Parts: sequence; C-alpha cells; structure tokens
Amino acid sequence: MKLLHGRRVYVDSVGVRPQEVDPFAVAVMDEIGVDISRHKAKSFDDLEDSSFDVIVSLSPEAQHSAVEMTRTNAADLMFWHTFDPTAVEGSRESRLMAYREVRDFLLRRIEEEFGASSGPKV
Repeated sequence: MKLLHGRRVYVDSVGVRPQEVDPFAVAVMDEIGVDISRHKAKSFDDLEDSSFDVIVSLSPEAQHSAVEMTRTNAADLMFWHTFDPTAVEGSRESRLMAYREVRDFLLRRIEEEFGASSGPKV
C-alpha cells in the first residue's frame, strides 16, 4: 500500500504471531524496490493506533483478531484469504516463487480495491 500510495494514507501492519522479518519476503520485496529489511514485526496488541477506516486480514486467524478489534470501532473489514508461502518446501528458487506469487497477488488486490497511483504494475 505504501508503495502504491506513499504517505497519502496511514498504513500499519501486524501479524498474529510477531516474528523476525522473513528473508524470503525481504528478497522478493527488494526485487520491486521496496526495502523491508529493517521492519519490526508486531502483533495486534502492539498497534499504536486502533482507529482505522479499513482493516485487511490475510488469514482466518488474523480475521478473527480483526473482528475482535473492531468490536469497539467502526472499521470496514476485508478478508483476502492468502496462501502462506512459508509452507512451501524445496529449492530456494521454488520458495522465492511462492513469495513472489503472494506479493503479486497482494499488489493486484490493493490496486483493485484502492487504485494504483504509482509503483509497479503486476
């Protein structure tokens, strides 16, 4: 979202279980000019703000957490069921392909839902 819309919108990202940033995610984002190597993973509990217009969740577990979070605010919820690329085993290249597919899927969904103002076309 930040790649396509920059600072025109406030974006935050959390996971269900915060962990170190995945090196495969770093690699495939670097391919499109986005450096996430210094990102710090955080959970719903770590959010600095809880007032959002839209919350997009990518897994059933995240959707459940988002529903709980929105019991006290009026955010719209979107659920984009997304394949978990960490489940792919095999060569480095086959694993990178799985991450690229997720990256490209998410870029397309963001463009469909929120438009594309700049950045790569996938």
